[in-house]
Amino acid sequence: MTWRPQQIPADHPPVKSGGVGVLIVNLGTPDSPTPEAVKRYLGEFLSDPRVIEIPQIVWQPILRGIILNTRPKKSARAYARVWLEDGSPLAVITRRQAEGLQARLGPQVQVRHAMRYGTPSIAGELAAMKEAGCERIVLAPLYPQYCAATTASVFDKAAQALAQMRWQPSLRTLPPYHDDPLYIDALASDIERQIGALAFEPELLLLSFHGMPQRTLDLGDPYHCHCRKTARLLGERLSRAGLRIETSFQSRFGRAKWLEPATDATLVAEAKAGTRKIAIAAPGFAADCVETLEELAIAGREQFLAAGGTDYAVLSCLNTSDAGMAMLEALTRRELSGWI
Repeated sequence: MTWRPQQIPADHPPVKSGGVGVLIVNLGTPDSPTPEAVKRYLGEFLSDPRVIEIPQIVWQPILRGIILNTRPKKSARAYARVWLEDGSPLAVITRRQAEGLQARLGPQVQVRHAMRYGTPSIAGELAAMKEAGCERIVLAPLYPQYCAATTASVFDKAAQALAQMRWQPSLRTLPPYHDDPLYIDALASDIERQIGALAFEPELLLLSFHGMPQRTLDLGDPYHCHCRKTARLLGERLSRAGLRIETSFQSRFGRAKWLEPATDATLVAEAKAGTRKIAIAAPGFAADCVETLEELAIAGREQFLAAGGTDYAVLSCLNTSDAGMAMLEALTRRELSGWI
């Protein structure tokens, strides 16, 4: 019997295949600094059961009846203070990170970016990558420290998107990199560079991580431990004489007990205790956003100076710095091993 190759029907639609992709993901942002856009964003964000671990039948009336009718105006003012000509700082920087990573990895890999909440969506980007022929995709949440409310939520959303696909791509996920030497070295070199460029010598370097409810730690979430380990390793790596390093947690929300010490309370306490010169770094944020540019750089400055401080600086996140992009490339190439 002679084997004959099967003929493709003339009307068969073209199918792209064999490609490799990387999808970097960050938290999200409203589309504009308006109460309406912020309300849409917060409605999605605060409806995620990974973020608010309260039964939805109890939580949704509170969210829809109170929070979404009061908080958007206040949050919109905060976003407006840091909004860029091209959009939200987080959106702009994340897009540039994807573009920079694309240039570093070359045409053999397609790099795109998504937001867990808002646009571009994880589902939309995964579908677009599959349509473009990516059969193997590295999903890379840009959260160095693992938390169910961030990292796991990205995986949840990706799984929901894959569940709707008949022909799914193979998926790898970037692990937390809170103690990875690539990350610690990148932080250390970039922080040293920025402190060296300040017009004053800080007495204290405050490492401010995003806060989480104390309940997350009690339930076994490793986030607090990851933050503390990052801070310890970074402190061991930094070699600036006389620089004291402390750790705090920012962005408290609601009445529940949150991880401590709180950043805002720490700034006031340090100033009242005689600390006059502070620099703040936010190692848990891959890109500057409203939490760093408004909460730390504007509101934090006002709090510290009002309490008696004299010199205050918030250092930039890794963003698209040489150190940050080299780290992101190395982490990504590690996960792409065997695929390219």
